[in-house]
Amino acid sequence: MAATATAAAGGSRSPLRNFLDGTNSATGGLVTNGTENSVTKLVVENAVIVFGRRGCCMCHVVKRLLLGHGVNPAVCEVDEEKEEAVLKELARINGGERGGVIQFPAVFVGGKLFGGLDRVMSTHISGELVPILKDAGALWL
Repeated sequence: MAATATAAAGGSRSPLRNFLDGTNSATGGLVTNGTENSVTKLVVENAVIVFGRRGCCMCHVVKRLLLGHGVNPAVCEVDEEKEEAVLKELARINGGERGGVIQFPAVFVGGKLFGGLDRVMSTHISGELVPILKDAGALWL
């Protein structure tokens, strides 16, 4: 199993499980082989998605903070063997706008790279996070 996306609520597994392998058990293999189309599809279809290494404590912190705001982010936990391919695809999706290297955890909001743990925490502290999440359609109130 190369990657697993978990639903944020209670750590339960979502239908995105094994999405990057093209073996989505809920739909019988929704995605084409390879990570390129899979990662792009995940970013486009989710208001908020967090990409991180499997078992990463920083990914857990981002997920818990977003849950505390009432956002239920998709979380894609990437295994080591798929890490390079996923990071390359995330950089391609980002289009080099920020000029830097993408690192895990990588948070996408509204289909665009938002940043990592540091950006999520700083916008949370400054009070800017909630309006950004509302604009992306991740929060309704």
